Amino acid sequence: MKIIFFSTQPYDKQFFDQYNDSFGFELEYFETQLTSQTTSLVNNAIAVCVFVNDKADVNVIKQLAAKGVKIIALRCAGFNNVDLAAAKQYDIKVCRVPAYSPQAVAEHALAMILTLNRKTHKAYNRVREQNFSLNGLIGFDIHGKTIGVIGTGNIGKAFCKIMTGFDCKILAFDVIANKEAEAMGVEYVSLIEVLQQADIISLHCPLNEQTRHIINSQTIDMMKKGVMLINTSRGGLIDTSAVIKALKSCHIAYLGIDVYEQEEKLFFRDLSQDIIEDDTIQRLMSFPNVLVTAHQAFFTKEALTQIALITLRNIHELNNEGNLSTQAALLV
Repeated sequence: MKIIFFSTQPYDKQFFDQYNDSFGFELEYFETQLTSQTTSLVNNAIAVCVFVNDKADVNVIKQLAAKGVKIIALRCAGFNNVDLAAAKQYDIKVCRVPAYSPQAVAEHALAMILTLNRKTHKAYNRVREQNFSLNGLIGFDIHGKTIGVIGTGNIGKAFCKIMTGFDCKILAFDVIANKEAEAMGVEYVSLIEVLQQADIISLHCPLNEQTRHIINSQTIDMMKKGVMLINTSRGGLIDTSAVIKALKSCHIAYLGIDVYEQEEKLFFRDLSQDIIEDDTIQRLMSFPNVLVTAHQAFFTKEALTQIALITLRNIHELNNEGNLSTQAALLV
């Protein structure tokens, strides 16, 4: 049985090839993204495996169904790039990896907080140039600060647990309170209260119609002046133009993003020799208090191992049994 992979990087091939021995699938890899123009690459495949920036809209799904594809396997947790209603209409199963390594993303959020605060990236470059001055590198104690967490699923809960080690006050907003988070001392409040009270806000919610641009000019106005904002979830949670205005006025004092609204045109590519025409990302990177990483929060050996194993097992179970042992992984 053949699986065709889109948006493939060398590490994808390394880990999927390594763990395919016990499944025996035929794996075919393409670097290009899945779009209506690239479905022509799909031939004699029961499944396609896609990542965060592949587009499985109704037109793509219709074309995949015509080619006999029965499964769309997301090798990630988010699924905002797949039209689930269209998949159901064309009888295509959709599965994902709901919890590959929550710690990987949570720890990256912490790394961004510490880097922005203590400016270790700037200190590293200074010392390499034999500049040992501390001017401009002052930070603040995270101990005792109020941390706002928007979204307390597996990743948000892992982030809360980390931040309890700093003896922070943790305020959270979610549709449903996480009992394990509450047992750690996390206090659930309204979104407005999180925005008004938090010194550091970290986004860990999925991207959907309710959360798109949850960070916008109105919600930014509710935040403390000098707030730190971290996003390791999905770029569409943030209205980038509104954040840029808040950075210029110093309302937002620190911004750390591992995701970006228009990242599909940039991330996972080496553009070091190119002229980047995206003026928005260029403007963001021009701020000294902004840290951008290229969607690497998931990027640990443990996470990549789980992504490969769970994805292959999902496809195996759906093809042979028609259902999954982990129902959270089945979307359609």
